[in-house]
Amino acid sequence: MTKAEFAQRVRLLERRLYRVSRTILSRNADCEDAVQEALLKAWARLDTLREEKYFETWLVRILINECKTIWRRKPWLETELPENMNVASTEEHRLFETLMILPKKQRVTLELHYIEGYKTREIAGMLGIPESTVKWRLAQGRKTLKRELGEEAHA
Repeated sequence: MTKAEFAQRVRLLERRLYRVSRTILSRNADCEDAVQEALLKAWARLDTLREEKYFETWLVRILINECKTIWRRKPWLETELPENMNVASTEEHRLFETLMILPKKQRVTLELHYIEGYKTREIAGMLGIPESTVKWRLAQGRKTLKRELGEEAHA
């Protein structure tokens, strides 16, 4: 993969990478640092990518690891609403607030599956966990969201 191809593919994924980092880190500056550092590491380790068709999942995996590294250095940071969040409606705001109170593992799994559209198999590879664990986290996350949003009776 050439530098131009790498840059083009990264540009297409930029927003997605930031959203994924946002589920792990609360501060915009930390999210930006994580994305930038992940891209530098990906470029430096491009030779470890076995198949180009897996570029996106490979890059997201690097990003998740970088987010975890930053978070471990700053464990006192609490998850909070984004500083510049533009929420279209009160319902979306409530959903986002509820999503942010989920345990980080469930929140990341829900983000990758429902918002970013990855399959459970792909998420398992990104997070380095069994596919059954991904499914369990999705189920637990959905259950918690329903309970917190007062929709358990409608399920």
